[in-house]
Amino acid sequence: MKFRCTVCAYVHEGSTPPDACPVCGVGPELFEAMGVPTASTPAPTSAPTPATTPASDAWRCTVCAYVHEGPSAPDSCPVCGVGPELFEAMGSPAQATSPASVVPPVTTPADDAWRIVIVGAGVAGCQAAASAREQAPLARITLVSGEPGLPYRRIDLTRLLADQVRDEDMVMHEESFFTQQRIERLVGLARVIDLEGHTLRLTDGRSLAYDRLILANGAHAFTPPILGAQRDGVTVLRSLDQARRILQRCRQGGHVVVIGGGLLGLETAVGLASRGSRVAVVEGQPWLLPRQLTQPAARLLEARLRRLGVDVYCGASVSGILGDEQVYAVALEGAAEIPAEQVIISTGIRANAELASRSGLEVGRGVQVDARMVSSDPKVLAAGDVAECEGHSFGLWPIAQEQGRVAGITATGGEAAFVAPPAATMLKVLDVPVASFGEVHADGPDVEIYEDQGPERYVRLAARDGRLVGACLFGDLALAGAVRRAIQSGQTIADLAGFVRELQGA
Repeated sequence: MKFRCTVCAYVHEGSTPPDACPVCGVGPELFEAMGVPTASTPAPTSAPTPATTPASDAWRCTVCAYVHEGPSAPDSCPVCGVGPELFEAMGSPAQATSPASVVPPVTTPADDAWRIVIVGAGVAGCQAAASAREQAPLARITLVSGEPGLPYRRIDLTRLLADQVRDEDMVMHEESFFTQQRIERLVGLARVIDLEGHTLRLTDGRSLAYDRLILANGAHAFTPPILGAQRDGVTVLRSLDQARRILQRCRQGGHVVVIGGGLLGLETAVGLASRGSRVAVVEGQPWLLPRQLTQPAARLLEARLRRLGVDVYCGASVSGILGDEQVYAVALEGAAEIPAEQVIISTGIRANAELASRSGLEVGRGVQVDARMVSSDPKVLAAGDVAECEGHSFGLWPIAQEQGRVAGITATGGEAAFVAPPAATMLKVLDVPVASFGEVHADGPDVEIYEDQGPERYVRLAARDGRLVGACLFGDLALAGAVRRAIQSGQTIADLAGFVRELQGA
């Protein structure tokens, strides 16, 4: 059987749920049976007509967009904790994600041995392969990985740094999964796509013919032009090998500088600090997580980091990384120097779209695809971090998994469409609940602001013309459901501010 974690969407195969989710750590009670054919289910002797997922009721949390499948909403959302009254009926999963009247299906070839080639063995690629196999039992599926070894969960790299998981815990699928699902795995790098000849050529000279090609080759870490970034001891965190090298250099009391105060940078810093390293974070913006947090909320987060032993330098510009061959310090504008035995650059990612661009596909920030994940060439799809879906790039694990699912179904003749999540952010950073909705930083003469702050709590509500348009919450998500509902229904800030005072007085 298959069980899906209702918090992070990790899929576990076995007779029972795991004791703990290897991705987010929740217990077996937060896993749900998926009710789909397992890896050991015998393949049919003839190819069935591709069809949409069987209809079943589905409910979406209006706070965090978690989707629950069942005849009724759950007693509480396993992600953000709100009650059933904040779930909305979606109809069947097929109706919710793939309206046939809007998204025409891809024509299924007559040849039973349909060739599906997938580039990239991350969550998007593996999910695409699994979904394609469920949709087309007789298809020939080839998964091309740029890294040796079994596919792993990239989302767990910072947990590996924090000593919360081991290498073997990060494996996404064991070898038996690929054998049972008849998914051929190859290690190689793609060089060019022959769009007319429907062939993928690898750098080692091999060619793979395809009927459908799915690009799921992810993204790479962006490194700004910092003087000295090539020195020994300077790295990024994007692969398992890079995480291992970081740990090899890590020592008790050793100095580490993380350049970049986004979510990945902060998780990296805290993980290494938990191992006894002396860690500093350098962020060029005036405060941490500037897109998700207002400045007061970020200051609370900064204080929490300092208590964990992480120094924070906000509004700081790196002038260079100092050393001979080996790094020994990071220089900031203004002559300040931070000691460093290793430096980890965490300044965002860029889609690995060079292959697509070189081959003649339309590329913007990523490979441009529609809601079916189909590119400018109808036989080529893209999913995950490499994709730009109708103008949006996300760089998030659950979205990459969902896009992979849609791509696998679409590529094998099924009907599916990716639906972007609501404009809301809910993060749990260092065990501190954070939520933001709508226009987090709304300001100006036409904007009314309600703010309330305590030692470990912060609430900011913003209204325009009396109607709530944005919110930022830190430290306590008890208000999240009410805030999301208020923004959607157009409640006034006075109504919600009264609710805030009532809740805090309770």
